[in-house]
This record gives sequence, structure tokens and C-alpha cells, in this order.
Amino acid sequence: MKSYRKELHFHLPSRRGLVNITDKVQKAVNESGVREGMVLVNAMNITASVFINDDESGLHQDYEKWLEGLAPEKPYSQYKHNGYEDNADAHLKRTIMGRETVVAVTEGRLDFGTWEQIFYFEFDGKRDKRVLIKIIGE
Repeated sequence: MKSYRKELHFHLPSRRGLVNITDKVQKAVNESGVREGMVLVNAMNITASVFINDDESGLHQDYEKWLEGLAPEKPYSQYKHNGYEDNADAHLKRTIMGRETVVAVTEGRLDFGTWEQIFYFEFDGKRDKRVLIKIIGE
């Protein structure tokens, strides 16, 4: 069995942002040489998320509105966690959207359903962050 590891690096200029990373993950699959297996894509920071959904701008706006309704950024004083970084909302948003995703690799390609894409969602940006891609298979 082959194993391949790669990191993606992000430094978004805003506090929140959504990045389609599907092409970067497929590139890693190509580099790995794995034709049949699995790929794990994992946000390596507790204030960011990796998930699968549709790449549609209206939906992306809906995420922002929905998440802000569930865990509003301000007032910072509403959270016990806040103090040093004022990012408690980012931790909660990450919990809702998830840490990672796993995708099957079939014939060297990400094996998706209709419209599925992989996204990195930043909730506390303006600093360096990483995403792990781990591929195993034959």
C-alpha cells in the first residue's frame, strides 16, 4: 500500500473566507500515484474547517449568514473563551462545519457525487494556517 502526505498553506487576508481546494487535492492524488484508495483532507487548525458541498455562490453566502446566526462574532463579551484572541465564534463555527473529509479515489480520480467539491473554510484568518492531505491506497 502507498502512503502520501502533503500540506496546503493558507493566509487569508480576511477573518473569514471560503476556498475551493478540489483541484489542489486532485493534484496531490496525481502526485501520489494512488489509483484506488482514500484521501483524507484535514484542517490543521481549530478555527478552520474542511467539508464537501456545492460550489455555488448563493450557498456560500447562506453559510456565512447561517453560521453568524448560530455563533455571532460580536459582541466578544458573550463568550467565556474570549480574552486573548476574541475568536470563540470561530471555534464554534468549526465545530458545526467539521474538521475533515474523506473521499474515495477511483481510477486515480476523486470519486464524487454530482456537484461535490472540497472546501477550506477559514473562520479566524489573517494568519498562517495548514491543511493536511493524506492519501493511502494502491
